Amino acid sequence: MRVSTSQIYNLANISMTNAQSAVNRTNEQISTGKRVLSPADDPVAATKILRLNQELARADQFDKNISAAEHALNQEEVALDGIVNLLQRMKELSVQAGNTGVLTRNDYQALAAEVDSRLEELLNLQNTRNSSGQYIFAGHQGSTRPFVADGGGNYSYHGDEGQLRLQASENVTVPVSDSGKRLFVDIKSSHNTFDTFPSSSNRANPPAGISVGQVIDQEAFDQFYPRDLKITFNADEALDPPQANFTITERASGKVLMANEPYSHGDTIELHGMQFDITGQPMPGVAAQPATIDFGVVGTVDFTAAPATVRVRVGGVTETLVLDRNVTNATELAAALNSSVETVPGSGAAANSAKLANLGVSVSELGFSSDRGLDISVTSGTADTDTAFGFATQNEGTTATNGQRAQPGDVFHVQTTDKQGLLTTLSRLSHAMRNVEDNPESKNALSEVVAKTLSNLDNALTNVISVQGEVGARLNTLESSRELNADAKLHNEKVLADIQDLDYAEASTRLAMESFVLSAAQQSFMKVSSMSLFNYM
Repeated sequence: MRVSTSQIYNLANISMTNAQSAVNRTNEQISTGKRVLSPADDPVAATKILRLNQELARADQFDKNISAAEHALNQEEVALDGIVNLLQRMKELSVQAGNTGVLTRNDYQALAAEVDSRLEELLNLQNTRNSSGQYIFAGHQGSTRPFVADGGGNYSYHGDEGQLRLQASENVTVPVSDSGKRLFVDIKSSHNTFDTFPSSSNRANPPAGISVGQVIDQEAFDQFYPRDLKITFNADEALDPPQANFTITERASGKVLMANEPYSHGDTIELHGMQFDITGQPMPGVAAQPATIDFGVVGTVDFTAAPATVRVRVGGVTETLVLDRNVTNATELAAALNSSVETVPGSGAAANSAKLANLGVSVSELGFSSDRGLDISVTSGTADTDTAFGFATQNEGTTATNGQRAQPGDVFHVQTTDKQGLLTTLSRLSHAMRNVEDNPESKNALSEVVAKTLSNLDNALTNVISVQGEVGARLNTLESSRELNADAKLHNEKVLADIQDLDYAEASTRLAMESFVLSAAQQSFMKVSSMSLFNYM
């Protein structure tokens, strides 16, 4: 067999290249300390290494989550501690305020000043922010200020009822926040009470307000509960002479409880055991512009021989009016349409007056008028009714579109409830003390407010302390999760080391052998490559 020179060189090149690759790979293993450098080295081990690295990365993220959760819960715990201390002080002050036989109006003014100061402190605590600037009691609305003073002693909540959560391990998720609504608003009241608030669509500028109010007659209020009130400001023209006025209705049924009541800034409103007032200048409503159809030239028509009918439609309601008498002018026509008797027995004209009342339509010698501003249609008449009315009544007849409906003004709501927010409780206490008079009747009313305040403060304390216990339990859960994660991480690291880490003794021996093979290959090639027939000639 002949071996060419090129074959000798190719074989030597391949041999030395393989030997050099083996040396390089072993050197890289020794320098990195890892046995598996690529999936090709050990496909099964590479798969296990990938999975273990993913689990270790998750464990690192869980540790970060636990640290963030502990920080958030510790901050909440500090805020709740401050609120508990504040409530304890408010209970002491309420007990002091109950000494109505000793304290004077001036004393109560001083106590009210402290309550107002504490209210501001409580508002700030309930609007606590974390290091990222997020409000911790706003639920999922961390960028929205949760508690806002609306004036008149009212406070509104603008967060939601959500609860932020962080994953502490594969199977453990821990709440790291609490909704301010649950903590400070939805507190069971010792008695049925109410909340007041303006409609968000009110247009007065500056906005008019409604006070937080008081229940001044619990028995009367309990009889009204759980119905709600709606206070609507009407057009000034609803009174003569025109002036600001409002109507109070039951919110659900629309039943009118007070109609066109004159309004003056700060006047006290008392209804069904409730007392509150509206301040500022609410936007009045717009009066309705009547829709009208004027009679034309009224012709003479005797309907006694053959009574005729027309259909009148207003705001989706239709009634049929009957003409059964002789008509020679507009006055007689109006009398016929307003009839409550029958000229022709059995004609049905006796119901005309009631039908017009049902439609909300009045008829005079001038024509038809809908004071509510709803469009009026007069249809389905005859040639005789065309003649009598002086306008078209047949077929589609005549429709008035010149009316304008009344537009309500600003609206305020009074919503009954069996819950009372913490801020509202202290606001009502402050309001009662600031307005107490040095007489037995006023101080008896204050005593009732103080008693309710003490009960509601106890309920608030119970609620806050309960959440404090939950926060402590969550912190314990986080600590346990941290320990379990550390154990799991240690186990995974050991398994990973067994699979991935290099045996340095074996690698060193292998490197020596591979280096020897490389050296031998190089020396052999040198000898073979120098051999030639010319050396023997």
